[in-house]
Amino acid sequence: MDGGQDRGPPLLEVADLTVRFVGHEARVQALAGVSFSLRAGEVLCLLGESGSGKSVTLRALMQLLPPGRTEVAGQVRLAGQDVLALRGRALQAFRGGSVAMVFQEPMSALDPVYTIGQHLIEAIRQHRGGSRAAARARAIGLLELVKIPAAARRIDAYPHELSGGLRQRAMIALALSCTPRLLLADEPTTALDATVQIQVLILLRRLQQEFGMGTLFVTHDLAVAAEIADRVAVMYAGRIVEEGPVAAVLRAPAHPYTAALLASTVHDQAPDQDIPTIPGSPPDLGALPPGCSFAPRCALVRDACRIGPPPATHPAPGRMVRCLRSADVLATPLASLATGDYR
Repeated sequence: MDGGQDRGPPLLEVADLTVRFVGHEARVQALAGVSFSLRAGEVLCLLGESGSGKSVTLRALMQLLPPGRTEVAGQVRLAGQDVLALRGRALQAFRGGSVAMVFQEPMSALDPVYTIGQHLIEAIRQHRGGSRAAARARAIGLLELVKIPAAARRIDAYPHELSGGLRQRAMIALALSCTPRLLLADEPTTALDATVQIQVLILLRRLQQEFGMGTLFVTHDLAVAAEIADRVAVMYAGRIVEEGPVAAVLRAPAHPYTAALLASTVHDQAPDQDIPTIPGSPPDLGALPPGCSFAPRCALVRDACRIGPPPATHPAPGRMVRCLRSADVLATPLASLATGDYR
């Protein structure tokens, strides 16, 4: 992967993005100062456990969070356009036209009373205009593009009449229908079996490169990140704690949380060996600790870790980490991570 390092200025720029969910009794900070950039033709993977803020980040970029119960601050720019300032028709044109999203479960994203063709034709005509016949022809072409067999017949199928893999391909076709500049993918292969999952990942990567889209891909699966990403941003408790080229981060993690995620996999584990787990549970986002949010679960914690959030440091070009002990993690061979044997 080339990481998109020489493709000009960023397509997407996110700076200090903060999201709070407001209830009658409490405020929950789901995102705390999230910043990253993405270039056209590049895939950035948001990686982390459930509840780390990955999906909230995507929904904030699309303005899909409930407005009456959400406070959003910070800056989001797509090709220089202020995304968080969009309202009304401008926001409708942005969704689907400039940015599109592939959801985790297509059965909940596709309306069951409309055929696959009706979903596609409506989106194409809304954003590109033209006749219904022309939109239908383009829709069939898109279904063929995502390798749905017998596309001319399947266009009139309802979502429940397709398999999970074909529904996800139809969702990808819908996302691509208006040639967006930015594609958001929220764990789009989690509900699929392993064989179909790899087919969809290869398809997404090929189409992303063919269309030159910037892609923000959410997953908790390290193998998926290794397969599709140019760069990864590891999230924990609403913050990005590590970021860098996918090969560098997965080969030599600099944050204890990233190291623990890598150790908590079945890859290279002996059949009779227990799989290491991360002790404890993710923190309560309504009552985060004053220091590093990972400190209560970290094998390397020191008193200084509990004083305040660790600052961002850059251990190598293109890499960022928020940890006071990152040098110790980097100095530890991957084989020792599973035992917690840090130098």
